[in-house]
Amino acid sequence: MEVVSNISLKAYNTFGIESTARHFVEVSSVEELQELLRLQEWKNTPKLILGGGSNLLFTAQYDGLIIKMNIRGIELVEENDEFIWVKVGAGENWHEFVMHCIEQGWGGVENLSLIPGTVGAAPMQNIGAYGVEIKDVFASLEAVKIDTVQRQTFSGEECQFGYRESVFKTIYKGQYIIASVTFRLSKHPEINTSYGAIEEVLTERLGEVGVKSASIREVSDAVIHIRQSKLPDPQEIGNAGSFFKNPVVPREQFETLQQQFDKVPGYPVSKNEVKVPAGWLIEQAGWKGKRFGNVGVHDRQALVLVNLGGAQGEEVKKLAYDIQQSVEEKFGILIQPEVNII
Repeated sequence: MEVVSNISLKAYNTFGIESTARHFVEVSSVEELQELLRLQEWKNTPKLILGGGSNLLFTAQYDGLIIKMNIRGIELVEENDEFIWVKVGAGENWHEFVMHCIEQGWGGVENLSLIPGTVGAAPMQNIGAYGVEIKDVFASLEAVKIDTVQRQTFSGEECQFGYRESVFKTIYKGQYIIASVTFRLSKHPEINTSYGAIEEVLTERLGEVGVKSASIREVSDAVIHIRQSKLPDPQEIGNAGSFFKNPVVPREQFETLQQQFDKVPGYPVSKNEVKVPAGWLIEQAGWKGKRFGNVGVHDRQALVLVNLGGAQGEEVKKLAYDIQQSVEEKFGILIQPEVNII
């Protein structure tokens, strides 16, 4: 474990933004992490935990210590006739973990295929896609409290999962570092094809009858196909996936929107609230495919902001702010960034 100084962060964020960390260290075990946190010289230094860098926008040099999580490992810790419990290191690549589950026949995360990032970041914001969220397969996690350096286990209830959030983004923000996550996965998977275009893709591939008996691998393949058709590859063009959260509005406000705008889509999340696709709002506000110097809005998915080459973080941040203002002016809805702006 070696702390290095003034390291470029361009290779550590999927936006491909050039920035510098004052100090940078990689940790490969919980013991190394604890050893680092006990060192007096870093006690009062601001810290940023880095996974895959797929949910970050650097807008300035980071004048603190970046801790790159490389804690690996996939361990089966418990099982019964219905489920298996798997403990996964925070530094494991999320999509590679999903592929491992599919190879083993463990169901529950196939709808979350091809989501970028690491396992440790997944419960931070309760990642989700195509009708499934982390909370649906979550058992527990182990985290290290930064000030006491003590390990602590959190249940799903203690994580207080919400839409793209948990206690680690709210009341415990900056207080814990997630070291591992334990998932409860099914030995007898029941596939979920009801959300988005999954059923449509499977019908094209398997026929209407075949959809009902689709395997978790076939569902995963469909999800990968859909994501690749909509979202740009960060290795080809810098981006952080969906930049904004889908806003949840009161039902009364949604009904008013329906009267003002034709075919406004909405998905009920409770008796009194409706989720509105942020991508639709942004596209209707005229931003899809627009370019502004080194930055732009992707031409196939308005939720994705892109680095067209040589962009500064502040350029992306300004574009995001301008989109927020435009959408709020047109629809009366303030969309919030899903990306962590540093």
